[in-house]
Amino acid sequence: MCLNSKAHVRISITPSMDKITRAAQALSDKTRLRIVNLLFERECCVCEVMQALSISQTRASRNLKILSDAGFLNLKIDGSYSLYSLKKNKDGFHKHLLEGVKKELIKNPSAQKDIIRLNRAKKVTPGLAPLS
Repeated sequence: MCLNSKAHVRISITPSMDKITRAAQALSDKTRLRIVNLLFERECCVCEVMQALSISQTRASRNLKILSDAGFLNLKIDGSYSLYSLKKNKDGFHKHLLEGVKKELIKNPSAQKDIIRLNRAKKVTPGLAPLS
């Protein structure tokens, strides 16, 4: 920590224990690791995550929220779609964690199968058939 002499406020330059814990917990789940794997490939909407991983909308959304709350994701709203992407992180902490995860997932056959399914996934407008 360093002391800002003008404001007499302590400014943390390292991640807090809570931030470290939240990030570690977010990456400690198989579904969330699989989602991160998809997001290494490209930006995804919830319906694409559902299709690639064969999971429900509730499960996909819940796990995306956990990753977002832990500081890993950006959310962009594009019409009816909520599009998620990995943050190009401003801090080295998340970046280093994701680099380690990516290094291992690249070698994982199951993770590679998820990418193949992602490439076949179609965006689905809520209440309508998949877009071609």
